[in-house]
Amino acid sequence: MNIEASSSILNSRRSKLFVFLFGVFLSNAVVAEIIGAKIFSLEATLGFQPLHLDTFLGIWDINQPAGALNWPFVFITSDLINEYFGKKGVRRVSFLTAAFIAYSFIIIYGATKLAPADFWIDVNKGDDNFNINYAFGKIFRQGLGIILGSLTAFLISQILDAYVFHYLRTKTEGKKIWLRATGSTLVSQLIDSFVVIGIAFVLFGNWTIEQWVSTSLNSYLYKFFAAIVLTPFIYLAHNLIDKYLAGEKTED
Repeated sequence: MNIEASSSILNSRRSKLFVFLFGVFLSNAVVAEIIGAKIFSLEATLGFQPLHLDTFLGIWDINQPAGALNWPFVFITSDLINEYFGKKGVRRVSFLTAAFIAYSFIIIYGATKLAPADFWIDVNKGDDNFNINYAFGKIFRQGLGIILGSLTAFLISQILDAYVFHYLRTKTEGKKIWLRATGSTLVSQLIDSFVVIGIAFVLFGNWTIEQWVSTSLNSYLYKFFAAIVLTPFIYLAHNLIDKYLAGEKTED
C-alpha cells in the first residue's frame, strides 16, 4: 500500500470515528481501573448519615467503588463501536484496552517502588508527620487481586455486551436502538459489578460475602439507572455520527 492510499484511509471519517471512540473508551476504562480501589460512601458524599439499614445481608449502606462513576460511558462507547464497527471492532478494542490497562498497572507499580527524594518527604510531612510516599504506594500499588479482578471482569463484560447487543439488534432487525444499547449494558454490567469485586476483595481480600453482595449491588444499581438516564444521549450520538459519516459520502 502506497503512502497516498494509507493517508486516504487515515483521513477517512470512519477511521477518525474509530480512533475517537477508541480514545473515549480507553480513557474512561483506564481511569475507572485506577480509581476503582477506593470505596466511597454515597450518603456521606451527599452530606447525609449512612443508612445503616438492617437487612438479611447485614447492615446495608450505599457504598460502591469510585471506578463505577464513569464506567457507564465505557459501555455506551462500546455499544457505539458495536453499532458502527461490529463485534470484531468491539473485540479488538476490548483486548487492546485490557493490554493497555495491564501496562498501566505495571508502570504504576514500578513508580511506587522508586526511592523517594528526601525533600519530597520532608515538605509534605506537615504537623502530623504525614508520609506521602507511603500514601502514594498505598493508593497506587493495587494488589494482584484487583488487577486480576479488573481485567477478568472487563473482558467478560465487554465480550458479553457485544454478543447481547448483536443478538438484540438481529432480533429487532436493526430497530429499537434503546433496547439493544440499554439491554446489553444492563446484562454486561451485572456481571462486571459482581466479578471485579468478588475476585479483588473476596477471593484475594478479606471482605465478607455480605460486603461483596451489598457493594456489588450498589454499583450495579448505579450503572442500571445511569444506563437508562444516558439512553437519550445514545440517540443523539447516533444522529451526530450518521450525519458525520453521511458527509463523507457527500464529499465523494
